[in-house]
Amino acid sequence: MKRYLQIIATLAAAVSLSACGNLKNSNLANNAKTSSDSNAKTYQTTETGNNGYTVLLKDGHYVTSPIAGLTATDNDNSVDGRELERGLVQISKGVYSTNSYVFQEGQYITSTVANDWLRRKSKDNPLGLNPELGTKKKYNPYYLEEIIEQDFLTGSGSNYRIGGISIGLALNSFDYYQKKKDGPEYEMALSRSAQKQYGQQAAQQIVTRLRKQKALKNIPITVGLFAKESKDSLVSGSYFLSGTATANSSKITKWKAINTQTEVLPTVGNKKAINSNNASSFNSFKESIQNYFPNISGVTATLRYENGKLAQENISITTQFYGYEQIQSFTRLVLSTAKKYLANDVPIEIKIGSVNDIQALVAKETGNSGYQVHIYGGE
Repeated sequence: MKRYLQIIATLAAAVSLSACGNLKNSNLANNAKTSSDSNAKTYQTTETGNNGYTVLLKDGHYVTSPIAGLTATDNDNSVDGRELERGLVQISKGVYSTNSYVFQEGQYITSTVANDWLRRKSKDNPLGLNPELGTKKKYNPYYLEEIIEQDFLTGSGSNYRIGGISIGLALNSFDYYQKKKDGPEYEMALSRSAQKQYGQQAAQQIVTRLRKQKALKNIPITVGLFAKESKDSLVSGSYFLSGTATANSSKITKWKAINTQTEVLPTVGNKKAINSNNASSFNSFKESIQNYFPNISGVTATLRYENGKLAQENISITTQFYGYEQIQSFTRLVLSTAKKYLANDVPIEIKIGSVNDIQALVAKETGNSGYQVHIYGGE
């Protein structure tokens, strides 16, 4: 198994869960010791903002999951990780109200257990959720690439306890393998129907196994199925299905389809944009700033659609200038051009930077908010 440490993604997820950093002291009932104990643990929660979850901190530190970054193979790419976490938070909001639950990264699935589940099923590993290797004539692919867990706590003051869990299952859309050691690499495409069938079966097995833990017997368990992209993709994968086993039940009786799409602009080759109007708006924005400043290396955008509607647009602009006034002037141009051409009812983030560092940020957090501008090292 290969462990990928996604520090930047983890920090970004923490920021998206809570927009403010103010702390409130608390104690977690399951773990906290009495105040007279010199080894007592101190718990705090961050205040929420923008419809996000309050986040539990331990001794002032963000609590990370022991299974973060564990993958079944080397098929992982650099763009799936953050969307895997962000998307599961969005699914969870429909089950665990942000007004009633406190967030913490998963603590109930250990790294040892996750590794066993991600490995192939065999006599030595009966808990494996990936199929046996198969034969030379019939190769069985790795379906399950990664598992993430998110915990949701209920209570207040010094009495917080686990109230619900969400599990994200990242399923390969492509599996890469060799027929012999040091031989050529082959690619096997996995259909959405195969992902769905396998993912639902794995989800049921995981729920049944989690129910064996005393703390998890009587709480809702939500599972989201995430379709990964190819390992060299510039576009992240997305969730396509979710379901919940209600308290005291080990069965997910109703699955809900999720319609999320992501694309990178400008498109490559003959690929058509998801929405021609949004693509045209981006092209107008791109041409306008490139005409003003000739020494711009590249302008790209990542757009996320939910149920066919644009939900987020992130733009990256790579420059070849470093002068203070150049950056100031260019940032003002980007701001005015964004207001003129880009959608005014969705969150937008525009990063301006050289190859080595970020020089400025122009962004609005919600569709209704105004743009905020920050120039790094500026006034």
